[in-house]
Order: sequence, then C-alpha cells, then structure tokens
Amino acid sequence: MPVLYLTEQGSTLRKDGNRLIVSKDGQVLQEFPTIKVEQVIVFGNVNLTTPVIHYLFHEGIDCVFCSSYGRYHGRLFSTESKFGLLRQIQLQAAAEPAIRLSITREIARGKLLNQRTLLLRHLRETGRIELKSAAEGIQQCLDNLDKSNEVAILRGLEGYASNLYYGAFKELLKQDMGFVSRARRPPTDPVNSLLSFGYTLLVYGVQAAVHIVGLDPFIGFFHATKYSRPSLVLDLMEEFRAIVVDSVVLRAINTHAITIKDFEPPQESRRGVFLTQEGIKKFIHHYEERVQTEVTHPLDKVKVSYRRCFELQARHLERTILGKEPRYQPFLIK
Repeated sequence: MPVLYLTEQGSTLRKDGNRLIVSKDGQVLQEFPTIKVEQVIVFGNVNLTTPVIHYLFHEGIDCVFCSSYGRYHGRLFSTESKFGLLRQIQLQAAAEPAIRLSITREIARGKLLNQRTLLLRHLRETGRIELKSAAEGIQQCLDNLDKSNEVAILRGLEGYASNLYYGAFKELLKQDMGFVSRARRPPTDPVNSLLSFGYTLLVYGVQAAVHIVGLDPFIGFFHATKYSRPSLVLDLMEEFRAIVVDSVVLRAINTHAITIKDFEPPQESRRGVFLTQEGIKKFIHHYEERVQTEVTHPLDKVKVSYRRCFELQARHLERTILGKEPRYQPFLIK
C-alpha cells in the first residue's frame, strides 16, 4: 500500500525496525513494512512519534495533515531541493504568454475530453437525452479551444463545459441523494461530499508526484498563482477528475457500497454534509482500488497504475517546460 491512511482517532504511529506500527491503548491495529510506504495521510487526532517524523524526513516521504473530515491543514516534507534550476525555468515558462496559453489549452482539453467520454459511456448504457445534450455542449467548447488565444477565454470555456457536465451528473446516479449541481464549500448533499473528499485525495496524490519530479507546486499555468494555492497541482489533476474521482463516486453510489447512512447530517456548529468515520474508510478503500488499477499510459505505452500516471504526466509537463517536448499532452481515456 503506497499510501498509509491514518484515520483511527487517538491512535499513534510509531516505528519499530523496518515496520511502521499503528496502535491505540496498547493494542496494535496495523503494521506496514517501511519500504512499501510512499506517502502518509493523517486524519484528525493521530499522533506521530519523533522517530517516525525523522524517518519521513530522511526518506523524503510526504506526510499530509487534515481534519477528521478531510479538510487540508498542512504537510510535512524536507525543505531540501535539488531542483532550483528546473523551478527557475518553470517560473519563466509560466510568465511566457505563448507557453502558458499552450499548456492551459491542453489542460482544458484533457479535462473536457475525459468528462465527455464518461458521459458518452453512460449514454450508451442508458440512452438518456440529458447526457447526449451535455456531451454535445462540451464538444462545442472543445471545438472552440483552438480558436481562443486568451487564457481567460479558455478558462471560461472550461467553466461552461464543467457546468454542463455537473448539470447532467445526476443522470448517472442510481440513488437519489439530493444532488442538483456542484456545491463545494460546504458540500450540501452526499454526492457533493464524496466529490469534494475525492478531489481532496486526488490533490494529495498529484502533489506528491509533483514533489517527486521537482516542479514547484505553487507555480501553475491554467490556475493563476495565488497565496498558498498549489496551482500546478490543480492544473495536473484536472484531467484525472472524471476518470479517477468521479468514476469512484459513481461506482460507490450505484453499487450501494456507500449509502445515506455513511453521512452525518448537518449540524449547527458545522455546515454541510460530511462522511462519517466509517464512511471515510469505505471511500478510501474504493479510491485506493481505483488509483492502484493498472492502465496502459497512452503516451509512454507502459502498463502502470493511475497513481503512477500522476507522476508520468508531471514528467511530461516538465519536459514540455524544458523544451524537450513540443507541447503538453494530457492523459486521455477512450
């Protein structure tokens, strides 16, 4: 298991030789060989011993801290970097209008094509006219991408197409969970809650890949640079939203693996609908199944997991920035 998820409240992660051990009240809950852990994600009140922290620093293992409901708090990683020159070139590329426009266009293309493909797959199964209409609208936006020479217009096309996509998303669901449209902060229904939590996990995975490659996660192309926002991570995750997270959400709901019982109702002290602790564990299980699924990478022609595809796409972006590839090509499904 490349990613170690720590969800048991009040538990402690410690290191014993070549194993990482999760325990609570003197009882061992889980054990993992250190060699198999590539990232640690901590949910809520979980303790890490000093030897564990030293080990994570020494091995360069990314450690993410978030609330018990998955809201991002921060991350622990070594500040040492061997990629100063690469990041300098990345900053220059982001400031070059032609390069920024080209990369932005391909990021938008990747996201929209994968959204359209997902809708068409379900259209063949259900024949619902709403899916056909949304797919046609997204195609019109795709047709206009190459005609647009401003980043703001490309963002506008992406935003319009995404509204069409989420407007038809309810037609893909076999459980009525009150989903009408995309709502993020806070999520207003169970479907939006799953989407938001899934996208959060995707951010963690893509950011780990960006760190491995050596790119600066805060200098993006499609997403404008803003204080504390990992713009490049958000760029690279766009093409994976539909094929990773949305697919997991649909499968979990449509197979009744996750039901309304896995959510906590809104409370006066906390607006929005959120997964229970058991619901979080269930969703993580399905998410991990998806990102560990092996597919043939369309550019490299190698069979790898979706998680490894995050890194491969980051490397393709790196080569584009360095001028070793003529343009960035997004990860596409058929």
